[in-house]
Amino acid sequence: MDARQIREGATNILILMSTLLSSEIVETDLSSFSNSSLLNHDLAPTTSRDRKWGTYNIAALWISMSACIPTYMLASGLIAEGMNWYQAVITVFLGNLIVLIPMILNAHAGTKYGIPFPVYCRASFGVFGANIPALLRAFVACGWFGIQTWIGGWAIYKIFTIYIPAWDALPVWMAGINIAQFGCFMFFWAINMLVIYKGINSIRFLLDIKAPLLIILGLALLLWAYQQAGGFGPMLSQSSQFVPGGVKEGQFWMVFFPSLTGMIGFWATLSLNIPDFTRYSKTQRSQMLGQLIGLPLTMGLYAFIGVAVTSATIVIFGGFPIWDPIVLITKFTNPVILAISLFALCLATLATNLAANVVSPANDFANLWPSKITFRIGGLITGIIGILIQPWKLVSDPSGYIFTWLVGYSALLGPIGGILIADYFIVRKTVLSVPEMYKREGAYTYYKGFNSAAVIALIAGVIPNIPGFLGTIKVLDPATVGSVLMHLYNYAWFVGFGVAFLLYLILMKRK
Repeated sequence: MDARQIREGATNILILMSTLLSSEIVETDLSSFSNSSLLNHDLAPTTSRDRKWGTYNIAALWISMSACIPTYMLASGLIAEGMNWYQAVITVFLGNLIVLIPMILNAHAGTKYGIPFPVYCRASFGVFGANIPALLRAFVACGWFGIQTWIGGWAIYKIFTIYIPAWDALPVWMAGINIAQFGCFMFFWAINMLVIYKGINSIRFLLDIKAPLLIILGLALLLWAYQQAGGFGPMLSQSSQFVPGGVKEGQFWMVFFPSLTGMIGFWATLSLNIPDFTRYSKTQRSQMLGQLIGLPLTMGLYAFIGVAVTSATIVIFGGFPIWDPIVLITKFTNPVILAISLFALCLATLATNLAANVVSPANDFANLWPSKITFRIGGLITGIIGILIQPWKLVSDPSGYIFTWLVGYSALLGPIGGILIADYFIVRKTVLSVPEMYKREGAYTYYKGFNSAAVIALIAGVIPNIPGFLGTIKVLDPATVGSVLMHLYNYAWFVGFGVAFLLYLILMKRK
């Protein structure tokens, strides 16, 4: 690399940074396409009156979504694979720091033009082709919605079994759960549906309340554990038989890279549909600072709280560590503490679920048939699919949760992120024509509404990871797949992102 290339690279980085920090907001006159069949109220670009989210609101969004039970338990899966506590926490923090980059980049279009994720996809995939990434993202969100709803229902069930122990003796009703467990799941599901009916502003209200409350409660739990155990317990001091002791020498990187990919996969979904939220942001500075403050720090903090409190439970209760905070809460006998804990857990799960797993698929399903499917109907579709996937099976195995679920869908969503960023920042230099995005015959129609370059790049980005995925879920024998392809799967998000990014640029240059 010569001096000229270095200067050009530095110049491009400076241009990108100045573009990201630009406060330019484009407001579109809706009258020019108000009768479009590709438009409804929920997919329309936001106006200046809609832009009420400042840095605090964006930070609260991420604090609220990150401070949840899956984050608390995230490090447990890594420790189960052989990491020690600080390796696990650092891996969680680093993964979220990396995913913050595509998060901020994709957020830019939402803030500048006020458009949601499925409309943003129309520039690169075409006005009809946008349904491909939108539906892929939507179905992943349905899986997450089911998982979070199950966790909320599980919390309600475990608290009630303290007073109604006969529930635990109920026979299996269907799919491995009893009728009381399913009833609690459906009760929490109904609460989610009610808030969806109230609309996006009710979700923002929940997030603003939850953010400071969950940070305070998390720190209070940490203080309680420290005082009760006289420290943070043997896992952190590394003086007990329960300490995994870290990965064996020379094997750390074999666990680290797939774990890191899994941590990126944790929020790979939101790194795509973040325009669904930043379209309400006042400025680019607000969305960038809010995300930087809210995401990696909260994820790292709650992962540490989960490890530290779990370590302390070894001393407090004796025996093995209690990773599940719901099980931990059932150890308390004070009804006031139980009531507060149940409320906090349900609020945490509800706010995270609605923001992370309902807003996007509701818009994505609406994009499929804008004239008929509204945000509310899209949310209802999300909820129904969330029941049908039987989420209690997805979270039953920590290893499968991280290395099959998280890494698996990161292989699917990484290529989409590569295409969107390549198109918006390199092909179009952040310049979009919003009215053309709502026209059946316009600048983004391509061939019958589909951009073949994006579809080919997406398929090419997914293909290298398919053998490793099939080997991981044991559809194929890993020995048959081969060590190279199995190892490649450890970098699924990076591989998919890179292949799709480069191929899309090549194909668009030929166009």
